[in-house]
Parts: sequence; structure tokens; C-alpha cells
Amino acid sequence: MIAPEPYRIRSVEPIRLAPRSERLAALERAGYNLFRLASRDVFIDLLTDSGTGAMSADQWASIHRADESYAGSASYERFVASVRETTGFPEVIPVHQGRAAERILFETLLRPGDVVASNTLFDTTRANIERVRARGLDLPEPSALRLSETTPHKGGVDIARLAFALEREPVRMVILTCTNNGLGGHAVSLGNVEAASRLCRARGVPLFIDGARFAENAGLLARTEERCRGRTARSIAAEIFSLADGCLVSAKKNGLAHIGGFLAVRDEALAGQLRQNLVVTEGFETYGGLAGRDLDAIAIGLRESLDEALLAHRLDQVEFLHQALRAAGVTLVSPAGGHAVYVDAGALFPQIPAAEFPGHAFACALYLEGGVRTCEVGTLMHGSGPELTRLAIPWRTYTASHLEYVARVAGEVAARRKSATGLRIVSAPPALRHFRAVLAPA
Repeated sequence: MIAPEPYRIRSVEPIRLAPRSERLAALERAGYNLFRLASRDVFIDLLTDSGTGAMSADQWASIHRADESYAGSASYERFVASVRETTGFPEVIPVHQGRAAERILFETLLRPGDVVASNTLFDTTRANIERVRARGLDLPEPSALRLSETTPHKGGVDIARLAFALEREPVRMVILTCTNNGLGGHAVSLGNVEAASRLCRARGVPLFIDGARFAENAGLLARTEERCRGRTARSIAAEIFSLADGCLVSAKKNGLAHIGGFLAVRDEALAGQLRQNLVVTEGFETYGGLAGRDLDAIAIGLRESLDEALLAHRLDQVEFLHQALRAAGVTLVSPAGGHAVYVDAGALFPQIPAAEFPGHAFACALYLEGGVRTCEVGTLMHGSGPELTRLAIPWRTYTASHLEYVARVAGEVAARRKSATGLRIVSAPPALRHFRAVLAPA
């Protein structure tokens, strides 16, 4: 059982489960790419938790009080106050979403040949690093690659390998993605951040937190890291941010907003460089490509994501789906992550080689079976690595009955695993191919 939602639902959006024949036709029209599906053809949408959650009554009310002044708006002041309260960083720069923060940061700090070391870089982060002809270097905890191992804190960076890289490679910065979205959504422990911070400061290399899901990371640590037990998620998150030189955040996740993000740093001179790039490419420094109402929604959402009851329910939903999928016979990455459940599709479909994308094959089968849209995180997205399918749960959007349905559908797919076949690429762009690729059955 899962505890009741710590909120009441006052507005509903109808969803429709189309017949299987319609789902097959939609999948064929989309070139077997779930990003290309029309949302009206999707019943349960677990493609991402980015900008897809439900905003609160306070967030919707803020639309009516927002200050839409071009420069120096009151909405910007409230936004800055909330980011400072959450992260402790004095210099706050709004952007229209996380990949804008990535682009501005990397264009400002990186040069061709530089290396960015990380626990695991996600897709757009790596693409923006490579766009300036630098190189991303993933150094995940060894336990992260032992997919069924239930050890907590599998999301961190391998400290020994990071020390070696800082000695031998032209590492320009280190980014810790909290939680580790590329390998299971697991938490980065406070101890791991401390160790990485010591190494970076000894070498004079800046450490940044990719804090898109900082709240889930803190909430998981409060449950699983001994030194964090009994502490609030807010205090844990603040301590993690205090160990870094800056952060880049997509507020479409833990800002609980539909658009937006921010860069936040300590160094005033660096902030000036970042703002110069912002003004040229995104908008004036007090709105960064966002409407005032978006700034207000983020200011409120950052506080709400650290609400103890709401965050506990969020983590419980993920655990609930993890347990239900396991009971249905689906092979999973363990333990449950903070924002998503990851299916080990490589183990589920051992007959499908990596070149035929078992993670994406599972995602397509799940949609065809029950109208559930998910996202491959494997060879199609990253070019290599474990063959995973991510089921990301949007904040405040689905109930336990929706998640039970997802588990039933996944169980039906798992029961017919031996007959599953892979896919091949018909056409794809050179960067971030998973967004726009056209595929066909292999």
C-alpha cells in the first residue's frame, strides 16, 4: 500500500486509452520513436518528469500577481530570494530551461580539448559539452553498473578514478548530477560530494551540481545515509550546494514548473561573464527568456519540492511502482530511484543485441500493449552503456491506480519476453539522435 496523496485534486484532464490498432498506427506514423507521438495518443505518460507535473494552487495563483516588467520585476526578486534560500549561492541567473544553463556555462568556461568529469552526464549536458569541442568523462560509482545490487547511494562519482583524472586529464570542471539520471536515478551521498569537493579544491577545479532533482536526492539521503537521518531535506540539499562552486538547474523538475531553470554561482566575476552571454542570447538578466509568471512559479515550486510530506509521497510513489513492477516479473535496476524506475531491458530481452536497442524495444512494446509512453536510456540515447528503459513519474500527476495499471501492462510485456524483437535506425541526426530518429522493426 501507498499512503494517500498529501493534496486534493481540484482540476482533472481527460485521458483516453486508444484501441490497440490505433496505437500501432500511431507508433508506425511516429517512426517507432515515442518522442514523435502526439500526446493525444498516449494514455499514461512516463516519458519524463521534466515540465510535466501538476502545479499547485499557489503556483497558478501567482500567474495573476506576476510582474511582467522587462527589467527588474518583482517576480525576479521573488525568484532570486527563493533560489538563494534553497542553494545558498548569491549570484542567480535565470534561463529558459536546463540546456540553456548548460550552453551558457560551457560556452563561458570550456575550450576545445577540455574535459568535464562527472558521475554520469545526461544527454543534453554531454551534447552541449561536445558542441564546444570539449569532452565528457563519466566516472560512476562501480556499484552503479551492478544493476541489480541494492546498495544505496549508487549515484556518486568514483572518487579514485576522479583523483586519477584530475592528475592526468585536462579537467576543466566537475559536474555531479544529483540524482544520477543516467544510471538509475540514485542518490549521490553527502560523503561522496564532500570527497569530490576536497579533490576539486585541492586542484583548483570548479565543482558544479546539476541539481535538477536535488530534492529527491536529499530526500533519499534522509532515508538511507546514516549521518542524514532525522534531518530535513532542505538542510541536506543546502549542505550539498555549500560544497560546490555553483549549480545548474532545470526548474522543470524540482522547480515544479512547466518551463525555466537557472545558473547560480559564488564568484561575482564569473556571474558577470555568464550574464553577458545571457543578455546576448536569451534575454535581459532579470528574466532570462522567461515570463514573470514563470519566475514566480519556480520560486514557489522550489519551496514546495522540499515540503516533507510532498517529497515523502513522491519517493513512496517511485518505490511503489518499483515493487509492483518487480512483482509483475520485470527485471529492474535496484534500488528504486528518486524520480523514476529503470527497467533492465538488456536482461529482460537477452536475445536482442545492443545494436537493436532492447531498451527502446521494451518502451515500444509497453506503448503498444497499454498506451504507456516511456523513454529508452541506453545505446540509442548514449551510444553505449546499460540497456535501460526509464519510467519517470511526474510530480502530483498520477495516482496509485495509474501506477498499478502500468505494472500490469509491463507484466504482460515481460510474460512474452522471448518473442520480443529489436529495432533498426532508418534515419537520425548526428546529435541527440533519440529525439528525432526514425526507426523500424529489425
